[in-house]
Formats: sequence, structure tokens, C-alpha cells
Amino acid sequence: MRATLPQPPGTMAMFAQLLSSTRRGARLARLLATTQLRTWDLSPDVTARAEQIVAELAANAALHGRVQGSDFRLALTLDTTTGILRIAVSDAKGGQPPVAPADSAADSESGRGLLMVAALADRWGTEPHPPGGKTVWAEVSHRSS
Repeated sequence: MRATLPQPPGTMAMFAQLLSSTRRGARLARLLATTQLRTWDLSPDVTARAEQIVAELAANAALHGRVQGSDFRLALTLDTTTGILRIAVSDAKGGQPPVAPADSAADSESGRGLLMVAALADRWGTEPHPPGGKTVWAEVSHRSS
């Protein structure tokens, strides 16, 4: 006799979407992320932090990572076992990985996006996205410490 054992509920929830590498695509990324995060019923603090991170990473992908004819990808992964929400934005432009500037002039109109990501996320970084692009990711803990 063969018995089927009950499976534990899934501990990973995922959302992914390709978006045009335009300002409109970046705005849509934030709207889609906000909608998805609300369905996952995360705390308002985590949702607000994640919305800002998505906005910055999507804007960077549309502005700095744009390659003619290529989209960028937004991926959200919620791991309820580890308590981590991972936000990843992949674009087609490779080259030097982005770094948060050590110091941004107070009157500068740009250069603060990754500083905001670093301040809002528990961890963030970059990794290659084959064949020639990059992924910038950020993690936010959704468990209270």
C-alpha cells in the first residue's frame, strides 16, 4: 500500500514580471510590486521599504541599465521560513556593477538611489545576469526582531 504523506505548505511565494526599460515601465514595476506585497499581507513598514527599493532599482534599470530592445525583470521572492523578502531587478546592461557612492553632494540631482537602497534594505548587492546583464538585489526581513 502506498500512502501519500501530507506536504507542508509552500514556504516560498514568487512574483516576476518583464517590463519595458522606460520610465513608464519603472512606474509600473512599483505599482505591481505594491499590489503583490499587499496580497502577501506584510507589515506596513516592510511594504513601504520594499516599495521604495523597487522604485529605485526599477528607475536605475530603466535609466542606467537600458539596452535598446531589451526589457528589465522585476522579481519578488518571499521566504516565510527565513523571514526574508528578496527584491531583484535584472537588466541587460553589463559592465561595472553599481555601487552606492560614499558621499553624494547635498545639491546633486542624482546619485542617491543606491544610498537609499542601502539604508532601507537589510542587505543588498549585485550579481551577473547572463548573457551580459546584471541583477541588483535587496533583502528585507519581514520578521520582527
